[in-house]
Amino acid sequence: MIVAPSPVRCLGVDPGSLACGWAVVERFGSRMSLVEAGVIRSPRGADFDQRCLRIHERLAEAIAAHAPAFMAVESPFVEKNAATALKLGQIRGGILLTAALHGLPVGDYNPMQVKKAVSGYGWADKDQVGKMVMTLLNLKEALPVDAADAAAVAIGHLLASRGQASRPART
Repeated sequence: MIVAPSPVRCLGVDPGSLACGWAVVERFGSRMSLVEAGVIRSPRGADFDQRCLRIHERLAEAIAAHAPAFMAVESPFVEKNAATALKLGQIRGGILLTAALHGLPVGDYNPMQVKKAVSGYGWADKDQVGKMVMTLLNLKEALPVDAADAAAVAIGHLLASRGQASRPART
């Protein structure tokens, strides 16, 4: 008996304290489609703990609404400003905790891996990545930059984990 492939969903996240992109991408066989995407924005004056809470709550809502099989998160590039790097690390920690609280395995990808997965070139610029996300997901309109980055992370994970539906790739 031949078993038909079932759709697999991944929640991609592009961490940021002021703008955190997220996207749920579904793979069915070799076809991928965007389920939903957005950007979690926090006002500049918001307390940092409230920014973390807002990101957690919105990602939890996306998980509840779309039931992804896993989460893929972009790792930060090397940050020159230590305070910024620390805050981004804390945001990522909250995102990883959200995944763990919902039982989602996490794939962790650096920016070059994500760019190479969607464009074939690890040094692609944001515009190239955004255009490839539109092409791969057959979108008529561009996503906001942070949401497009999150979709690219999800696409990269779904491509890296082909044939391993229950196991995310780890780097």
